[in-house]
Order: sequence, then C-alpha cells, then structure tokens
Amino acid sequence: MTTHELYGGKLHLYKRPNSRHWQCSTFLAGRNHRKTTKTDSLEHAKEIADDWYLGLKVKQKSGELVGGKTFADAATQFLREYEIITEGQRNPRWVLRLKSIIRVHLLPFFGDKRLAEITPGLAQEYRIHRVQNGFNGRRPARNTLLREITALRQVLKTAQRHQWIDFVPDLSEPFRASTKIAHRAWFSPQEYRLLYQTTRQKAQTPENKRWRWEAEQLHDLVLFMANTGLRPDEVARIQYRDVTIAKDQATGEVILEIEVRGKRGVGHCKSTAGAVVPFRRLRKRNNPQRADRVFPKMHQKYFNSVLGELDLKFDRDGNRRTLYSLRHSYICFRLMEGADI
Repeated sequence: MTTHELYGGKLHLYKRPNSRHWQCSTFLAGRNHRKTTKTDSLEHAKEIADDWYLGLKVKQKSGELVGGKTFADAATQFLREYEIITEGQRNPRWVLRLKSIIRVHLLPFFGDKRLAEITPGLAQEYRIHRVQNGFNGRRPARNTLLREITALRQVLKTAQRHQWIDFVPDLSEPFRASTKIAHRAWFSPQEYRLLYQTTRQKAQTPENKRWRWEAEQLHDLVLFMANTGLRPDEVARIQYRDVTIAKDQATGEVILEIEVRGKRGVGHCKSTAGAVVPFRRLRKRNNPQRADRVFPKMHQKYFNSVLGELDLKFDRDGNRRTLYSLRHSYICFRLMEGADI
C-alpha cells in the first residue's frame, strides 16, 4: 500500500492495492476519520485531503465534531462499578431491573452515540420515541420513564467521574406541569372507631372457631399499627425482642419502645399508650420465643374483607384504603391532637 504523510503525520494519504483512488485519514476528537478523494491523481488528492482536513479542524474547534467514548462504553463501566460497589446494599432484583432498563431501552437508542452528543434535546427525543413505541402500542407509565431517565443520568455521571464528559446535561422533563397533589387515604376518628369495634367483635365471637386466632391477631394488628404509625413492612419484621414495655418520662404513660428495621435502616419508635394492651395480648396468646415475629402474617385479605363489609374500602375521594392507611391515620390523629409536625 502506497502512503504519504501531511501536516507532520497528522493527515495520511494512501492508496489500497485493489483501488485506483487515493484515500485520506486522520485522527481527531478521539476517533478516526476517513474519506476517499475519488481521484487517481496524487496532486489532486493532496488538495482534496488538505481541504477536508482543514474543514474537520474547523468543526472540531466549533464543537460540531464529536468524538471520544460512546454511551455503550459508559454503560459498561457503570454496570461494572455499580454491581461491585453496591453488592449487599441494593436489592439484587433492583440491580437486574437496572441492567434490563439499560440493555432493553437505553442501549438501542443511545448505544452508538458519542457521550458529547447526548444533549437535553436528545433525551427529549428519547421520551418521544418511548411514548410512540410503547409495548403493544401502550404508552409507558410516567414512573417507568422516570426510572429510565434516572438510569441514563447515572450512566452519564459515571462518564463525568472518568472525565469522558465535562458535565451531565440537564435531563429534566420540559413543559412539565405541576404534579397532582394526592391525599393519602386514612380513617377519620369515627371510621377508625367503627373499624376497631368490628374487628374486636369478630375476635370475641368469630364466625368460625377456626378463624379465632386470625381474628384476634387482626384486631391487635389494627390497634398496634394505629398506635405506632409504623409501615406494614416494618411491622412484619418486628420480633418480640425488639419491643420493650417502658414508662415514658415525658408523659408518665406506659408505652412501647420499638427497635424498627425498615427501608431507612434501624430506628426507634415510641408508641402511644394504646399499643400496650394489644402487645400484651399478643405475647400471652402466642407464648413466643424472643426471635419470633410479633405478626407472622399481616392478614391483608381478612382486613380487606372487613373493609368491604363496612364500606370503608375507599375514602370519599376514591382513594383505596390498605393497611398503610393505618399509618396515615396515626399521623393525622397526632396532628389533630396538636402534636408538633
């Protein structure tokens, strides 16, 4: 292969053995660029290559010539780092979901793009692409798109840490209206009274003797949650050794002090006095070991059945009530009593 070098070796002119035309190549902005001169004249080829090279230099200076790592490079690096650094700290199912988001949605759209080409405008084009090409013609949910943009942002932050880009572009959603204010479903004091009176009646006189234990457990669960404000997942993890009956120095009342393990790590909860009697009943009924869970079952189906009987499944705004509503009721009751927010 015949070659010539121009500009101190920065521009190469060459002719392949099986071609009569001269080719030119250069390395700019992190990648190789090639062009055929479409001529067999060396002098004419030099002029064409010179004009082409100077044109590329102008584009590089103005920022039009994009080079460097691709999004696929950054995604590979991100997944490698993320899986190692968060091992044991993030749910493995979430890590798999993140991999799936990048593989199924982000890489087909951004994969071959240079990192410098990923702009707010391109991110908006991605949103439009997803909306127009949803699964089975269905528009993806808002939270689905948010997760995908979050994954995109994390990949670009990895690229920034490795100095492959100078900054992460603004990926916020344009034209976004204020999000709807949604009020969480809760039980008013009157509705809560009706609920616990009903569960108490079912515990005392169950429809079937085989259901007595479950009815008693549900009644104590309702009282326990409404007097501690704990989340259902936190209640499900509580063991008997996590709960201490103590006297509150501030109020002089006997309360429960609970060591809580939930989504925010380990914390401590002080109940109201109304949680003590249900806990004592639970301890007497179940004769537990210290490591036994206070509520081995959360009785969601039974709870929903009771709500259906009382026509309390939905609040007046149509919001569905669940066990979580007992936490919101606790918060509202405390605020109504004048507790500091």
